[in-house]
Amino acid sequence: MSSLPEPVRQLSAALGQLPGIGPRSADRLALHLVQADPLVVQHLAQAILDGRARTVTCSLCGALAEASPCPICTDDRRDRSLLCVVERVLDVLSLEKSGTYRGLYHVLGGKLSPLNGVGPEDLRIAELQQRLKDGTIREIILALGSDVEGDATSAYLAKVVTASERRVSRLAQGLPAGSGLEFADELTLTRALEGRRDVH
Repeated sequence: MSSLPEPVRQLSAALGQLPGIGPRSADRLALHLVQADPLVVQHLAQAILDGRARTVTCSLCGALAEASPCPICTDDRRDRSLLCVVERVLDVLSLEKSGTYRGLYHVLGGKLSPLNGVGPEDLRIAELQQRLKDGTIREIILALGSDVEGDATSAYLAKVVTASERRVSRLAQGLPAGSGLEFADELTLTRALEGRRDVH
């Protein structure tokens, strides 16, 4: 909207940088915010600042929490012989909602994508290798998407982490091809975890 005042255009441009927000949605949100009750806007702004200031990345798994290490990594009831490797923090949330998995996690922070300039050094692969050194982990579950980059990342990781007494498996049926974990429901994720298969 070219007739928007400059501050609203700037707000719209800032909102448009958020994932899933296109130009029209950004304009609608900006217009809503500048016309909303100032207390509502103040509360939203404070929540954004607090969320950013009080959230840290777990030094062990790479997930988000209020303190590091995170509650999952410090929970003695978790199975420490299982390590589920995921692409993003959102994938941890999806798997936790399923209520099926009781092991630990490792967030890669992305997937290999040579066309986009993402190589092994850009992901948390070195940290993964470091976590495997103490020999506690007996199985690594590769819970990456079933698109080309997810397949390539899984194949690469299977070569990197393979050890004689360590099982490397991958989520099984039920995950739609070409999509990520956040689009799968709890039952689908449960079946995928239970039917995981070895990676050779």
